[in-house]
Amino acid sequence: MIILDFNALAISHIMIEKIEMNEDLIRHQILNNIRSYRNRFKEQYGEIVIATDARSWRKEYYPEYKANRAKGRDKDDKDWDEIFRIITMIREEITENFPYKVIHIEGCEADDIIGTLVENTQEFGEYENVLIISGDKDFVQLQKYDNVRQFSPIRKGFLDEPNPKLYLMEHILRGDTGDGVPNVLSDDDSLVNEEKRQKPLSKKRLSEIIQDITEGELMVYASWYRNYSRNKKLIDLSETPQEYKDRIIQAYNSQDAWSNKGKVFPFLVAKRCKMLLENVEEFI
Repeated sequence: MIILDFNALAISHIMIEKIEMNEDLIRHQILNNIRSYRNRFKEQYGEIVIATDARSWRKEYYPEYKANRAKGRDKDDKDWDEIFRIITMIREEITENFPYKVIHIEGCEADDIIGTLVENTQEFGEYENVLIISGDKDFVQLQKYDNVRQFSPIRKGFLDEPNPKLYLMEHILRGDTGDGVPNVLSDDDSLVNEEKRQKPLSKKRLSEIIQDITEGELMVYASWYRNYSRNKKLIDLSETPQEYKDRIIQAYNSQDAWSNKGKVFPFLVAKRCKMLLENVEEFI
């Protein structure tokens, strides 16, 4: 299984590669990259699965989640409404015209979908090799499973982590400023309230907390335990609520994407994707 972090992949092409805000160009770039990843990795990892973002359940659990991202987008000069319109349009086109499972669940981010699909490969009879296509290091934690690897489109190489469990523990303790999650010593609004700052988490303090966790101390009485629980819920992908996990697996199992095999060529013709038509067999 090759799982693509679709929204992140699309936005990286627009932002980092500075593609002109033209839906035909963006469509071509996204489809060409899907073709390229499939052609390169299919023999070892199998077929493409596309994981997409919707509004996250984390916003209900923790209102400060990714709050600064929205503020940042309001201040820059990019037309984010148009960007998201194009990404949604291309997602729907792939769903309707390509032989790939596309998982889009209200309440779930791609993180939830990827984490759940990987977890499901540990079930009896479901084991298979998994390659995650994403530059997001949040997925490094999934390398605790021996059938998982991650390829970064930005670095153009694999992200290999020798100790994914320790990486996850440190990630939970340090928080994630990009997602608006403070470290375990800091209040919920430390990253969104301009009058507040995070409390410093030194390497020494970090090591002490890790030792407490490792030795099985009664964390529930620790001053940082409440915030540790907050961060674990937001960062540890095994914490996705079961109701969403069930919906993700149901969506994955119910799709017969292969029935779209005959639609690829007519779609590429209709969208005048001449260069992609030259390699149409690599899509199917």
